[in-house]
Amino acid sequence: MPGINESREFIPVSIAILTVSDTRTAADDTSGDILAQRVEAAGHKLAAREIVRDDVETIRKTVSGWIADSSVDVIISTGGTGLTGRDITPEAIEPLFEKRIDGFSVIFHKVSFESIGLSTLQSRATAGVANGTFIFALPGSNGAVKDGWDKVISMQLDARHGPCNMVEIMPRLLER
Repeated sequence: MPGINESREFIPVSIAILTVSDTRTAADDTSGDILAQRVEAAGHKLAAREIVRDDVETIRKTVSGWIADSSVDVIISTGGTGLTGRDITPEAIEPLFEKRIDGFSVIFHKVSFESIGLSTLQSRATAGVANGTFIFALPGSNGAVKDGWDKVISMQLDARHGPCNMVEIMPRLLER
């Protein structure tokens, strides 16, 4: 049965958080704050946190730096996954993926549909793997960040979650 197996050891991972926004600052980045608080409350390490404008090259440079940093296991972005002209997070990060995690978008939309109904169609949440680093792109709303972390990402980043989880395959991500 799926769930947390308390007899297994919790293994903390190192997570970088990126907020993509033309308007947010450190003082009012509520979605980034929610993610940072939840990451640390779960027992993981907050490796880095940045806020960048909706600019493909700036997003890609920041994410590429974290992908190259062996101390970062996971990157979670918030913002820029919508349909407007300035929403370009998927365009910025998907070319960096070596492998897509197609199921993430499917499950995120299922969870999101339970919260906001058909409005979930306006999100292009995505995920992938690059250089042994998991990358998740969430919408920028507080509700989407909570749903994405609480109902999807947190469980897959818990080594005690069964029948399987992403932490247990981390050592094998760079196999050739």
